[in-house]
Amino acid sequence: MLEGCVPWPAEAAEKFRQLGLWEDLTVAEMVERTMRAAPDKTAVVFNDRRISYEELVRSSRQLAGALLDLGLKPRDRVVVQLPNAPEFIVAYLALNWMGAIPVMALRAHRHAEVRHFIRASGAAAYLVPDVVGSFDYRPMAAEMAAEFPFLRHVIVAGEPAPGQRALDPLIDAGAVLDDASNARLLAARPSPDEVSTMLLSGGTTSVSKLIPRTHNDYVLNARLCAEAAGFDRGTVFMAILPLGHNYNLASPGLLGTFYAGGTVVIAAGTDIEATFASVERERVSAIASVVPLISNWLNSDVPKRFDLSSLKVVQNGGARLAPELRMRMRDQFGCTPQEIYGTAEGLINMTRLDDPDELLLESSGAPVSEFDEIKVLDDNDREVPDGEAGELVVRGPYTIHGYFNAPEKNAEAFTADGFYRMGDIVRKRGRYVFTEGRRKDLINRGGEKISCDEIENLIFGLPQVKVVALVGLPDPVFGEKACACVILQPGTTLGFDELIAYLRQQKIASFKLPERLEIMEEFPVSPVGKILKRELRERLTA
Repeated sequence: MLEGCVPWPAEAAEKFRQLGLWEDLTVAEMVERTMRAAPDKTAVVFNDRRISYEELVRSSRQLAGALLDLGLKPRDRVVVQLPNAPEFIVAYLALNWMGAIPVMALRAHRHAEVRHFIRASGAAAYLVPDVVGSFDYRPMAAEMAAEFPFLRHVIVAGEPAPGQRALDPLIDAGAVLDDASNARLLAARPSPDEVSTMLLSGGTTSVSKLIPRTHNDYVLNARLCAEAAGFDRGTVFMAILPLGHNYNLASPGLLGTFYAGGTVVIAAGTDIEATFASVERERVSAIASVVPLISNWLNSDVPKRFDLSSLKVVQNGGARLAPELRMRMRDQFGCTPQEIYGTAEGLINMTRLDDPDELLLESSGAPVSEFDEIKVLDDNDREVPDGEAGELVVRGPYTIHGYFNAPEKNAEAFTADGFYRMGDIVRKRGRYVFTEGRRKDLINRGGEKISCDEIENLIFGLPQVKVVALVGLPDPVFGEKACACVILQPGTTLGFDELIAYLRQQKIASFKLPERLEIMEEFPVSPVGKILKRELRERLTA
């Protein structure tokens, strides 16, 4: 195991192998196994490009050999900040072939975040695009290379700047690896117990920590999520959100699709017209989305102009989708809404496609593995009965045992018996969980706790509300008071008195009523569409 990582306990690892959960395959070998069953099947669609499984495996192996020739070595960390394009997938698989470890940065990250990722990981290389939108990544990459002597390579998808190397010439899909190159790749093959990928912790409240996922646990993550989503060889999955995020990468995302033998359609952006034109053209059966996108789709007439008969499921992750919006999605799109709630550190909960409405529309799902151990704890780490609120903790066959090089954080993040603290307040009913927001997303009004999720769901019942976020603002008497931030449907209005009158009709405790209303045009959001409540609070407080 890479130095700085907390290894899996030997007893647990042996158990997971005996149960058939860990397959002792690397991530790249998993894709190769699918390729051997159907080499000519389309693996990836991007605009007019169609890439077969055979071409994807061949290109990624060719790039892996070229990276070895550059001097990259197994266990080297490589910060990957490529946009959604086939080159992302080829590069990701290439690093897995040769045992290097991709550190998954997101397109929106800039100097401060990238500097932290490079420093924290000790990265030997940095993969970037040339220009995306109005931002040129090459000067930022040059600045990082000058600052960190151990950053030996900057590789650019597009036109490189002086001192940087182009990615495209390293990916020669027509080339055939010779025997010597194949032997080098075989020698570089990582153990499936080694780290495959470093994901980023949420990072909305602090600097992101690096999450080391092994080949064994990440292949299992993809497999279990694909099974819970009903993925098979006929699945056509649309990737709209960043591929470098765990949700779109393996929960089930592109790796879950590859495990099942389906096809990944990479959306060129989030334009609603282009999105649903692709659904019709490519016969998309599954889309991974987030609350802001889903809300926009439901309030637009664009989807009605396209044939959506192929669409079986629209998944939601990142933040809980209100039951009303789940019902509207089923009615308007004729598909099943699927809630996905989990963490890049491991545990993934999903509603099942055949769940009764009370679970499908209300819950945040159940663990994807029967071997996920989940508990709900009170403030003193005592387990609470089903139905009572507390913090969700977990251990299981794909949940990490520690962050990379972070012993102090590990002491905070794990219980004494090795359960990972999710940081979310939930109520559990059997194996199903019902989220009530982040542990730190409760408003403490003079000792009375207000669940932001609860009040937000109630406010969504107002027809003029498009998006809502409840945040706590400082108060000299009560410590915090609730502020409802609302984006309205076009052409509508909402007054504070009207909001309070409506909430009183819901017969909730008076202390839960917002004491301020802010009508806004937009919210600050993360690269994957999460509302950044900390930034929202800071703006309003200022």
